[in-house]
Amino acid sequence: GGDMVNRWIRTLAEMQESLVEFQRREIQIKDVERGLIDFPAVMGGKEVFLCWEQDEDDIEFWHDLDSGYSGREHL
Repeated sequence: GGDMVNRWIRTLAEMQESLVEFQRREIQIKDVERGLIDFPAVMGGKEVFLCWEQDEDDIEFWHDLDSGYSGREHL
């Protein structure tokens, strides 16, 4: 396999570390291609998800736990 396989294995190990951290923080990857991620949060005493998509500069949206992307609202 050589150097290419070694780089690939290191990359996979780094990805695994990131995914474990996502799981620990209960961050959900909703769509890999779009880079869509939900972060658990509490707003006004209510559990919600903060929602971020790859091309957005910052986290600017949230939605209820059950509404999903279609229920996104500005913060």
